[in-house]
Amino acid sequence: MRKEIRIAGFGGQGIVLSGFILGQAALLDGNVAVQSQSYGPEARGGAAKSEVIIADEKIDYPRITKADVFIAMSQEAYDKLKGDLKKGCIMIVDKDLVRTNDRGLVKIPFTATADRLGKKIVANVMMLGALTSMTEVVSKDSMLKAVKANVPKKALDINLKAFEEGIKMGGR
Repeated sequence: MRKEIRIAGFGGQGIVLSGFILGQAALLDGNVAVQSQSYGPEARGGAAKSEVIIADEKIDYPRITKADVFIAMSQEAYDKLKGDLKKGCIMIVDKDLVRTNDRGLVKIPFTATADRLGKKIVANVMMLGALTSMTEVVSKDSMLKAVKANVPKKALDINLKAFEEGIKMGGR
């Protein structure tokens, strides 16, 4: 098994943290994982990308060749990074931040829903919940453990609410 996941958006959305949490959850499940990241020089608002490869054996090449899952949390990310996807790739976009008529993708209002919960910044954890329920690339239990280990303690409750909301929005 080898799954390649690309998460993209803009700085300030927690894109890099999301990839780190996903990779840690994969390790907790007993898999092998590598995570790479890139982001623009801006503190907030520039392009950000996190790529995670999860496998059940040694990973010889640590870069994504064709993504199995592509998540876009901004229009720029969607437009720039939708190219090298596997046939049948699961594509998830933030419904309110990505405008497209492309077929075959799932539109979920992560940012708007996170805003209703009280903090837009938890949209990334909500997205991880949806990813967990839609793909099962990692277990819910391991993802929860990784979220708890990596979000600020003072924001743990709202992040857990966001994760559970993401699970629901992902269809499980």
